[in-house]
Amino acid sequence: MAEQNPHLISKKAMEAMSTTSGSSYPLINEIFLKVNNAKDKPKKIDVLKQYDKPALRQILKGCFDPKIEWELPEGIPPYIENDVPAGTEHTLLINEAKKLWHFVKGADTATNKLQKETMFIQMLEGLHKDEAKVLLDMKNGTLNKTYKGLTSDMVREAFGWNADFVKP
Repeated sequence: MAEQNPHLISKKAMEAMSTTSGSSYPLINEIFLKVNNAKDKPKKIDVLKQYDKPALRQILKGCFDPKIEWELPEGIPPYIENDVPAGTEHTLLINEAKKLWHFVKGADTATNKLQKETMFIQMLEGLHKDEAKVLLDMKNGTLNKTYKGLTSDMVREAFGWNADFVKP
């Protein structure tokens, strides 16, 4: 029997990494898929609480908070989908979320509209295609159409937010 090279990871470890993109925190679309697949509202809320991070909250607030207006064109911009395997993409939405404020109407007055649109397209192209879809769904307010049960009410309940999407 051939001896396994100690510098290689096991098949089991490779499979585990492939479902978590090589990190301990899953891609945002993987979290939303878990919410989608959870059987009832309490389990869906538990999934959101389990993966609670500021970036996750920003994305959910960006989708559901009616006071947030995006200074970006409607629909899907012209971008090249990043179809590399999960875990090998250049950027992660969990890290890119801190840049979302640039695209909120009135938040960044120093950057012109064309620059913002270019930045947004670059962000989409750097993300894994499934996370780019999450970003587009967030901007378009359609996360609840892609992921069953991911609703405004459920998100507010999960994070203890009031109708203004803040903790009272």
